Amino acid sequence: MRVLQFGDSVVPVGAFSFSNGLESAIQLQFVRDLETLRQFVMTATRQSASSDAIALLAAHRAARAHDLRDALRADTALFNRKINEEMRTMSVRMGKKLAELSSHLNRTPLVTNWLGHIERKETPGTYPVCLGLLFAELNLPEHDAFAAHQYGTASMIVSASLRLMKIHHLDAQSILFEVNATAEAEYARVSGATLDDMATFSPSLDVMAAAHVKAHVRMFMN
Repeated sequence: MRVLQFGDSVVPVGAFSFSNGLESAIQLQFVRDLETLRQFVMTATRQSASSDAIALLAAHRAARAHDLRDALRADTALFNRKINEEMRTMSVRMGKKLAELSSHLNRTPLVTNWLGHIERKETPGTYPVCLGLLFAELNLPEHDAFAAHQYGTASMIVSASLRLMKIHHLDAQSILFEVNATAEAEYARVSGATLDDMATFSPSLDVMAAAHVKAHVRMFMN
């Protein structure tokens, strides 16, 4: 039930305000129809597994070891790899909201301590790291945290697509179903990776994100 609660797209962390780059992709016609949307979502989730999810796993393991130093390193490493302003903003705003929610629901020393680090600006407080810490604190396994994060990445984009383009909600669900089928293989691919292995090379997405900052019309914050 905890996995369902914190993997739900309606968790109040502000995800509805972001499109994870989709708005710019549509404006620049990289995404035009169902197939290009599917490709965009699959690319985004694969990239998420290679970067955000590695930091999430490092944070989860740090929490299990009762040592926040590795979580702090993971948080900084992930933040530094987000080279465009809007993606950094998305990650830290959602991260702080999740930390505040976690502290309200589950007042444990680890969650309270982590929120304090964020509020004192001692760490950025990225969303994947916060999610990893939360799942560890709830005694949920790391692969559940990984799955919830991958689903959340895809769900954010698919939800935005329903407001940005003509797509049937059944087709949107088919994309999520495909993403869910890849989660186990993606976890196996990155579960042994270190922070040094995190990779975020995606020049097309970075260019689109840069263009979105100065877009004349915007529905989403990124």
